[in-house]
Amino acid sequence: MKMILVGKAASGKDFLKGKMERKGFKVGISHTTRKPRANEINGVDYHFVDEVTFIEMIGQEKFIEYMEFNGWFYGQTEEDFNNADIMIMSKDGLDMLPKQYRDQCIVIWLDPSRATRVKRLNDRADTNDSIYRRMSTDDDQFQEFTDYEIRITNPDF
Repeated sequence: MKMILVGKAASGKDFLKGKMERKGFKVGISHTTRKPRANEINGVDYHFVDEVTFIEMIGQEKFIEYMEFNGWFYGQTEEDFNNADIMIMSKDGLDMLPKQYRDQCIVIWLDPSRATRVKRLNDRADTNDSIYRRMSTDDDQFQEFTDYEIRITNPDF
């Protein structure tokens, strides 16, 4: 069984993924066209690729799920999925995940309070996106989200 972490911006997905990795879980690495944050490493946090490469990969049917979020593409290849115990996906990516892959997974929705997330986003000082844009997009995306087995609202897990 695989675990998929989903949640709004600054919900703790990367933090929990790191804890699980330190416990021996193999982490899936998605592809993205987003620019790396200061502390992110290509091939460790994401496979950072340009948009042309990503679109070519779509045409070659390399992704089992992919989506566009805030102007950037994100996607999971079948190889990365098969090699992972735990991975992060967006809600839209999860919606796109074919049934044969979804049936292999337990989805954990990380859903701490809005105030917790705003504080984390401010602390992160992510220059790639605005806090308002992230919060607004997330509110729309997760408005009626029900495709999960576990929901965690405690910010410390």
